[in-house]
Amino acid sequence: MASIGDVAKRAGVSLGTASRAINGNPAVSPQLRERVLAAAAELDYRPNVLARALRSSRTHSLGLIVPDVTNPFFGELAKHVEQVAAGMGYTVMLANSNDDPKAEAEYIKVLVGRQVDGLLIVPSEQTRQLPRETKVPIVVVDRPMRGYPLVASDHRAGAVAAVQHLVSLGHRRIGCIAGPRHLSVARERYEGYRSVTAPIYRENGFDFAGDTIVTRFDYDCGYEAALKLLARPDRPSAIFASSDQQAIGALRAAADLDLKVPDDVSIMGFDAISLAKLVTPRLTTVAQPIAAIADIAVRTVLRLRQEDAKLERHRLPTLLQSANSTGPAASNVIELKVSKDA
Repeated sequence: MASIGDVAKRAGVSLGTASRAINGNPAVSPQLRERVLAAAAELDYRPNVLARALRSSRTHSLGLIVPDVTNPFFGELAKHVEQVAAGMGYTVMLANSNDDPKAEAEYIKVLVGRQVDGLLIVPSEQTRQLPRETKVPIVVVDRPMRGYPLVASDHRAGAVAAVQHLVSLGHRRIGCIAGPRHLSVARERYEGYRSVTAPIYRENGFDFAGDTIVTRFDYDCGYEAALKLLARPDRPSAIFASSDQQAIGALRAAADLDLKVPDDVSIMGFDAISLAKLVTPRLTTVAQPIAAIADIAVRTVLRLRQEDAKLERHRLPTLLQSANSTGPAASNVIELKVSKDA
């Protein structure tokens, strides 16, 4: 493998000049830099990144820790973080905590030990505090944590828009497949659902608690919850699922019960994962701005390395994507009143 000395010899310059040219020092003339870079290309010279990092205290790398890399949302997030970082000259080390706070803490130690320039973390469901001794800038994504900058969607507003869409189609009884209550994202989406439906349920005397099932965000749990909601004789005419995975499970449950979507029941999701466009019928859902979340998160963590910025909290708007899984309620005889402050 060629060394910087070999490059200097090939270009006919001193070792110091070769080093300055490769590192972009403005004191080197464009013509001389071009000659050195041409010699480096001919020799297939590759700079020693570790040595450079030790000199500059920067590795041009970031760490990203997610709770479940098999979750399509986090897979998309990782892809966009990598793309943004690469465009800024950074590589990304990805770690999957499996929603385990101990594994998460261990990965933080490992990534800090590898001298990453910043950490992006989607905290596990049980994490209440990150290791305080960590000196690396940290930005939390999707799930807020006290004391750290946050980049996330406005989950509550997204849920409000989703349920108001169902109301506009004439649905009175709207069941909810909610996410785990100890997870802030799930609570925010449930609060949005409740703010719209609670007044309607009170007005019509429906059983609010009976139409909500709390479970995990995955396909199987969505399937089981939808079976319970839809197998009842007084089943809801629509279901708001707190994730697309739950909603896709609900689509399967409706099919197994010989219910047509949306003729017999409308189903609404949240996240706009890629699979939402491939299921039949295509899923009506709430899209999170994943690319924008990744862009802001990467830029924020790099800015924190340069300066002591104020504690930023970015809540980005979602977008309702209407498709084929929602339609008019089968019986629309009562004009619904929706709270103005929903």
